[in-house]
Amino acid sequence: MSRLAGKSPALCTDKPLEQIVLRDKLALLRQLLKSCFGPTGRLKHVRNNIGGRVVTTSTSSVLLSAISSTEPLLNLIKASVLNHVSRFGDCGLFSAILCLSLIERATRSGLRTRVAVGVNAHLLGLCTAYLRGDACGCKVKLDFCSSRDSIKLALGVISSKAACVLTRPEALHVSTLAVEAFLLTVPRDVTGAVTLGRVVTVSAEGHSVLDSAVFPGLLVDVPDDFAHGEPERVHADPPRVVLFGASLAGDLSELGDGTIEARRGEADADSQILDQLLGLGKRAVEDEVKLFVCQKVVHPVLQRFLRDHGVMVIQRLGGALMEPLSRLTGAQPVATLHRTVPAGAYGRLRGVRTRRFGSKTMLHLQPLGDSSICTLGLCHRNETMLSELKVACQKAEQVLRLTLREPSALHGGGCTETHLAAHVRHQSLKDVAEVASALRCSRAECSVAVEGFCAALDSVAAALEHDGGASLIDLTHAHRWAFPADGTKEHAGAILSLCGCGLVKSSPDKKWTYLNTKSPHFSPAPPSRDASLQPRVLDSFTAKVNAMQVAVETANLALDVQFIIQDVN
Repeated sequence: MSRLAGKSPALCTDKPLEQIVLRDKLALLRQLLKSCFGPTGRLKHVRNNIGGRVVTTSTSSVLLSAISSTEPLLNLIKASVLNHVSRFGDCGLFSAILCLSLIERATRSGLRTRVAVGVNAHLLGLCTAYLRGDACGCKVKLDFCSSRDSIKLALGVISSKAACVLTRPEALHVSTLAVEAFLLTVPRDVTGAVTLGRVVTVSAEGHSVLDSAVFPGLLVDVPDDFAHGEPERVHADPPRVVLFGASLAGDLSELGDGTIEARRGEADADSQILDQLLGLGKRAVEDEVKLFVCQKVVHPVLQRFLRDHGVMVIQRLGGALMEPLSRLTGAQPVATLHRTVPAGAYGRLRGVRTRRFGSKTMLHLQPLGDSSICTLGLCHRNETMLSELKVACQKAEQVLRLTLREPSALHGGGCTETHLAAHVRHQSLKDVAEVASALRCSRAECSVAVEGFCAALDSVAAALEHDGGASLIDLTHAHRWAFPADGTKEHAGAILSLCGCGLVKSSPDKKWTYLNTKSPHFSPAPPSRDASLQPRVLDSFTAKVNAMQVAVETANLALDVQFIIQDVN
């Protein structure tokens, strides 16, 4: 009999943020994420310490998923940011860096937890109200009559993923395709509730990014034993389509709710199932089906029978394509093995043709009318870059969908963060006595907490610089300016031309100061409404506002943790 070991008591950590080891880990994570931030961010190679696949990325969703930790607070921050990214698609690194900066500055300042948490929550409300208000100086209304703003928004997402390794023309080409694919998912002439379509992504490795393209309809792999002359016969009339979600391999275990009719005296189940499958095929031929699609496997005998009668067979379609193909054709997936297919289950296509994409020959299933299903074909030079590009395009699509609900964007390039920090500093001068009274703390404590919050916002903007330069802020609009390492502030007017978002021009009378240094508090003025000046970089309004809420609330939760209890058994 094996010996039984007694259970070890749970490990209890009191005031975890006072532990030097944990604070060092949080600081290390913040430095790691800061180094990935922005279009010039550095890539990270991540591999499990026991081996396995190496992940190369600078994207928050991929990077945070690949990093494993045994620290509960680190895992809490990871889970919060990953949940935000899964819902909103963008601003994951912004949220994580802001959260970690707020925690670090609150613990370093020695403020009481109640004061830091209370001031953070108050300033979050102040920021959110300002961003949602009409007087916000860093918000842009999107014009859907032109695709210009949408392309800038998609470009801001795609160009910030450094592992995509895109030139400027390549990034612009992919951003244009992402917008084109998104617009194809918006149904036309629909009354009532609108349901957006789907973008299905296919990829081809080893080709130029400029070979990427968008196709209305679906591209699927060419079936086995495909005869290149078959699609030409399908073009004559809109082909009828039948779609099976159940396996047609003939296995008893996969019949689902189907039934087998056994004749008296015959006990051969395999032959009975095959007869039933062939009966299904005969009915499909009689109903003039030209495209027979199955999510799983089709029995070889049934395949041969259908092909002999001019029916194209696609098997192993996979679950991911079932829903878009059903929407594209109008076919209702048949989930059980019936002898007859209900008349309402059939669908139609305008045509089927072969199309060359990269090094692949694929079937292009073309919709009969206007369809909200399209295929985005992405090409890149190697697998790592292609994988990152696919993730970037999916995030761009999520951001574009958010604009339908909230047609606004924020200035990119760090300008929103610096503008918002300047606004909070100025506004807090008037409110500090009221806030200190509400939180029952001194005005000095309140001022320290406000400065920590604003410095955390500024540190996110400063994280965009990775090449030894500095970040300046102008004392008029509070926009961020990237400054070369060998320049001096006195000659900034001659060196700088445009701010980070591209909306503010340099001028001889403009004054600057280094970011995160002492400067007079001022109310930042909104940029001029000159139609000739348009922001070059835009961030998602909805994603950034939610990212800020996630960052502040997660930081407050972490600051408020008094005990961590871990079961070590």
